[in-house]
Amino acid sequence: MSGLEPFGARLRRAMDERGPLCVGIDPHASLLADWGLNDDVAGLERFSRTVVEALADRVAVLKPQSAFFERFGSRGIAVLEKSVEEARAAGALVVMDAKRGDIGSTMAAYAESFLHKDAPLFSDALTVSPYLGYGSLKPAVQLARESGAGLFVLALTSNPEGGEVQHAVRPADGRSVGATMLAHLAAENAGEEPLGSFGAVVGATLGDLSSYGLAINGPLLAPGIGAQGAAPADLPGVFGAAVRNVVPNVSRGVLRHGPGAAELRAAAARFADEVRAALTVG
Repeated sequence: MSGLEPFGARLRRAMDERGPLCVGIDPHASLLADWGLNDDVAGLERFSRTVVEALADRVAVLKPQSAFFERFGSRGIAVLEKSVEEARAAGALVVMDAKRGDIGSTMAAYAESFLHKDAPLFSDALTVSPYLGYGSLKPAVQLARESGAGLFVLALTSNPEGGEVQHAVRPADGRSVGATMLAHLAAENAGEEPLGSFGAVVGATLGDLSSYGLAINGPLLAPGIGAQGAAPADLPGVFGAAVRNVVPNVSRGVLRHGPGAAELRAAAARFADEVRAALTVG
């Protein structure tokens, strides 16, 4: 399979040129209503097109949440396919937030759905869940390498329920489950320049994480900025020396300013400027 330049290299360039910001595309029912749109396929299409047209030519990453499209069935998936195609054509990297995780041929099929270069939903990266064991992700890791795509593996998530699994300690080595996932990713990214393609999802709301081995030579997708309570200024304190590889994710903090394209652009620009300032100070 002829692949793209590795995702990590493309992401590093996009963050350097456009600023390290990821904006979610999360068309949940309440947000559609806030925009004056119906909770139907037409509203979904209008919402998604507006976000893509407003932001895809200026932010580094757009992250559609697959569930909000899947709930409309095949017509919703068609809207998602179009959104991914148009966002990538405008220069944004697309991270598909689908959090897939399974074993064997099923994991391989999930990988082919989002990471095969000829798939209608081909994305630059995919979020995946490793909690059937990190080795269960092998089909996705292999296909991502072949296609020039990337993965973001759930490691230390911002939801409060995540801690019961991710902070649990393995008796074999005394290392937490989340830290174990980070160690696997560091091994995947060893020797890659300027940035590895296998990243982690690490919440920006979790406080000082310096003891968790965040230096994985890969990107750290950081939800929690904006509506969930974290601010760009918090990033250096959470991520420490790994902060340059953080991709802060903002969804409602930008989307609530719609449906006007100018307002969406202005909100994204404000967050991007705040992130740059925080990283400069940090």
